[in-house]
Amino acid sequence: MNLSFYKYQGTGNDFVIIDNRELNFPKENHTLVRHLCDRRFGIGADGLMLLELAVGYDFKMVYFNSDGHPSTMCGNGGRCLVAFAKKIGLVSDKAFFLATDGPHSAYFNKNDVCLGMSDVFEVSKRNEAFFLDTGSPHHVQFVPDISTLDVKKEGAKIRYGIYGAKGANVNFISEQSDIYKIRTYERGVEDETLSCGTGVTAVAISIYEQQPDQALPIQIQTLGGQLKVNFTKRDNAYTDIILQGPAQFVFEGIFDVNEIS
Repeated sequence: MNLSFYKYQGTGNDFVIIDNRELNFPKENHTLVRHLCDRRFGIGADGLMLLELAVGYDFKMVYFNSDGHPSTMCGNGGRCLVAFAKKIGLVSDKAFFLATDGPHSAYFNKNDVCLGMSDVFEVSKRNEAFFLDTGSPHHVQFVPDISTLDVKKEGAKIRYGIYGAKGANVNFISEQSDIYKIRTYERGVEDETLSCGTGVTAVAISIYEQQPDQALPIQIQTLGGQLKVNFTKRDNAYTDIILQGPAQFVFEGIFDVNEIS
């Protein structure tokens, strides 16, 4: 079987995207997904997404981590899938799609994709760290300097040591010269990624929890580029959350699935 695919990236968070409107992709084949995401023997990506149809929506987002297993919402992935939907003529200036955490709206602002994220109704604090779910579970920890931090080692300690087998994504953040910088360890990838959209969203909300006079939108510098997060806080809830940043087509190709041993 020859498999047509597209490669997209959003601030260095990269994805294999497959048009699965005809439901031909074997979603139960986790080995195939893992192989396609492999950076040495496959296409290479942090995750794989399928674009499918859903009644009442422009499309449905089905997301897999690079370990081959289905996962929760991916913010940068959602923005890239919206860009792909526009490329194939499925949407124009706006999109309304279904993901694992519910409906999402999106629109284009010049070269950026602005993605509506799920509301956040609870932010908990443990010692000096925050925990919240922005479509995916996130641990947010403020550190003096992230430049020398061993993110894979320290992130894995927290991901497994505090949150167990189910785990959580782990974000380290520091403020340097009035710029918030973030580095993220992602579960399912089990390593540091250049960017994480739901993580940036979690970090922006955590910053606001500590500094409620913080100007909006909040700009976050990831290893792969800059993202912006805007929201409204009503009582203890964060609503109207928008994750804004670039989503870029990289290349497309055909993968011979029969070559997988």
